[in-house]
Amino acid sequence: MSSHILEATPVSELALPEVRKDGSASKSVIVAPAALLEPVTTRRELWCYYLFQFGNNGLATAAGYDPIRGPGSSCLAPGASRTCVLPWGSGTKEVSSIALVASGLGFAIMALVFATIGPAADYRTFGRWLLLVSTAICWAAQFASMTLTSPSRWGAAMALYIISFASQGIVTSFFAAIFPQLARNTPHSRELRVRHERGELSLEAYEKEISIERSKISSVSMACFFIGQVFALPLNLSLLLPLSDNPKVDNYVIVLSTGYWVLFGIWWCKDSKTLVIFQQPRPGPKIPKGGSYLTAGWRQIFVALKQYKRLPNTFAFLFSTFLLSDHTYLTLVRVVTCGACVVASWYIQRHWKLDIKMMFLTVCILGALIPIWGMIGIWTGKFGFHNSWEFWVYNVMFGLAIGPNYAISQTMMCELSPPGFEYMFFGLYGLFSRSASVVGPNVIQVIINKNGNNWKAFPVLAVLIALACIVALFWIDVPKGRSAAVQWATEQRSTSGYEVYSESDGKDSESSKSEGKSKGNI
Repeated sequence: MSSHILEATPVSELALPEVRKDGSASKSVIVAPAALLEPVTTRRELWCYYLFQFGNNGLATAAGYDPIRGPGSSCLAPGASRTCVLPWGSGTKEVSSIALVASGLGFAIMALVFATIGPAADYRTFGRWLLLVSTAICWAAQFASMTLTSPSRWGAAMALYIISFASQGIVTSFFAAIFPQLARNTPHSRELRVRHERGELSLEAYEKEISIERSKISSVSMACFFIGQVFALPLNLSLLLPLSDNPKVDNYVIVLSTGYWVLFGIWWCKDSKTLVIFQQPRPGPKIPKGGSYLTAGWRQIFVALKQYKRLPNTFAFLFSTFLLSDHTYLTLVRVVTCGACVVASWYIQRHWKLDIKMMFLTVCILGALIPIWGMIGIWTGKFGFHNSWEFWVYNVMFGLAIGPNYAISQTMMCELSPPGFEYMFFGLYGLFSRSASVVGPNVIQVIINKNGNNWKAFPVLAVLIALACIVALFWIDVPKGRSAAVQWATEQRSTSGYEVYSESDGKDSESSKSEGKSKGNI
């Protein structure tokens, strides 16, 4: 067994709770690691994780024609009608509709991956390779945009867009699934657990401190994401400004942005057996006997959905995320404000020892201020996003609510995910949030087209955010949800024939398995 694993021998695990039929726990529980022997999260490993986010900063109109003037006309020409179409089957289809079709197909691919092989990523080292392959596909699709040299290649552009859209969604969700593994193995997390077991730290104090530690990693990660965009914007402008008349300038910018991501993200994605990498191996259990990577995912999701009554807080949060994501993806990200507010929110949480549910409710309420402000514009032209200065106010409001929401939601998902099943539940988290980004714009488009008034969409957004706040307030109990998640994960392991897998020698760790059973470790 490798030395870095031996050096990470954890302290004894706390006894697991018994969860009553109503979902409450007979006693509190500390979320334990998925395996007895997980390496301590190193500073270099954390910074490689942050750098991946720093680099991740994430075309058919030119090929379309004005249906009034006929094929060969430009949709952008002076006097052109507001409609732009492309050949589609035996007829034509509006460019905006084709874009929605492309997004829908991309979401369908994501859903298929999340449901079929996503949950299987919790087994052995499959998640590590799934993330690596998804990232490589995403980078390749974006670099391939250099082949889009003429409007006649709009079909290829659509295909690359679908691949990029789907693969980036997969990368984002599965990369977030690594976060709980890193958070529970930091030196500070280990120290807190030891202090609690020695009686130096109460359970309530421990849970607050460990939640703040999770929030710290999530907040720094999101701050790096926004700061990375701040650096990427002037880099892109260095091409956009001098090459503004070049028809290929957008292609160049995509390649430059992707190269920027590769530069900072490659350190996390390298193969540890052949190249230097700072991500340490934390393999999951073996596939249950009689199962496979293609069938395990559907089985696990079926089991999880069937047991939703056992994990009501987890699924309530997923539903709340769906309601909130419409608002998140319909607004313009102001990265500087968001990055500053993400860091500020963590300092506020740490200083006043606020629990994660309180933080989530706070950003929900702050987020509701944006559509409420916009609703004023329905009845008057003086306020409600009718003036340019209001958009400066909007940027501040956005930063206060939406920026911290990314980090806080990720931490909430970490709290409520059954340990050892992070890929499956973060896959569901990605599925819920991404489905909202597809459904939301379509619903808003119908409302605007029907009323001919952009401001009529704001009441719908306000209602969705209000529902998210209500669900979080009355149906999410984080301590109870955490206990239920641990108990559910424990039962899954005990009834599914899970075996501990050691990447270092490829053999079962019988001592770890027996010790895990005796201590109820998951």
